[in-house]
Amino acid sequence: MRSATPADAAWPLEGAAVTTLLRTFDTPPRLLGLGEAMHGAEALLRRRNAIFRHLVEHEGFRSVAIESDCLAGTAVDAYVTEGTGTLDGVMRRGFSHGFGESAANRELVRWMREHNRERPASERVRFFGFDGPLEVAGPAAPRQALAGLHGYLAAHLHDAPGLGGAAHVGDPDHERVPPFDALDDLLGPDERWTDPAATLDPARSIGRSAEAVSLRLIADDLMATLLAQSPHLIAATSREAWWRASLYGRTATGLLRYHAGMADTSPSRVERLMSLRDAMMADNLLSIADAYGPALVCAHNRHLQRDKSTWLAPWRPGGLALEWWSAGAIAGAHLGGAYAFIASAVGAAPHHGLDVPRPDTVEGVLYALPGGDHLIDSGRLTEAVGDAALKPRTAATESYFPLDPGRLGQTDGIAFVKDLPAG
Repeated sequence: MRSATPADAAWPLEGAAVTTLLRTFDTPPRLLGLGEAMHGAEALLRRRNAIFRHLVEHEGFRSVAIESDCLAGTAVDAYVTEGTGTLDGVMRRGFSHGFGESAANRELVRWMREHNRERPASERVRFFGFDGPLEVAGPAAPRQALAGLHGYLAAHLHDAPGLGGAAHVGDPDHERVPPFDALDDLLGPDERWTDPAATLDPARSIGRSAEAVSLRLIADDLMATLLAQSPHLIAATSREAWWRASLYGRTATGLLRYHAGMADTSPSRVERLMSLRDAMMADNLLSIADAYGPALVCAHNRHLQRDKSTWLAPWRPGGLALEWWSAGAIAGAHLGGAYAFIASAVGAAPHHGLDVPRPDTVEGVLYALPGGDHLIDSGRLTEAVGDAALKPRTAATESYFPLDPGRLGQTDGIAFVKDLPAG
């Protein structure tokens, strides 16, 4: 009997291959993670677009979620579902991390708008950012998120918790939703929250000030009210409106936690911030899966992997690495088989500092396959390589994260682009 070979685990990288891979899963995924081995590679994003179109047209997928600001993403969703705004406008303000400058992201948004144009609301595909409002320079102020949650409750509840804590609806003696001016006084100028110097200096953060602590308690009370009054609120507005208010609430509480972490002076400060970010991502993903799944989730491999993320921080003694659970690990723990993860990998990309991979690496094995780009069944590939002593790839670039041969079993598939073109 012929032994399995890597070619037996490979299909041409196209939509039909994704369907073939999905049929091997015991459980249809509510979240299908499609990782990026590096950011900024347009060819990988165009592959993502083609896969998403196939999933929508042939597999009933309802939404796409990308590693971008969850609040900014609501503008993109309004455009693709209702035609609100302009394409140029939502590309400018609907993305974080500079992702709005991507031609492939623009193509994705344009296609979603055209797909939805003549369809009823129930059949439209949705766009979500699932990252927190956390740019490289630091986290956003919590004002927008708190205002969104507060505004919804103030408009649709006659009674809700005030500044003094929880209240009982129907009790005429308790406080109503406080005017936003009360929260505004605690927030102060946004510049206090967004000081770039706080990224490196905890003393510059106001995340553990008396005002910030009060805001965390208020945000917690408002979120408790949103849940406790959900039967009334959903009936009075809609499930969609309630979900949007919960997005504002998750973001407000997550940002306030993150700002508190910014003010942490302990050695675990950076590790905690990394953990808090992925936890915010996972919280958003689980909510998207529940309300708008099945969804294709697109982010860096490290955010979507099923195991811990690690970073060898140069300032830690003894070469100790920072470790925290990735968003994919958290989502997978909650969803089980309803979470699936396809990692991406690249063969050669000289303009990114990637030469042809050595044959004793996973990328090298895949590069030797006949033909071009492939979708790989990870389980069958693991069986085919057997006891081969594969090594992690080393590359003269910090932008590419190689596949770890010891972690192939943590993936369900690999989207392999053999020769990555420039641009």
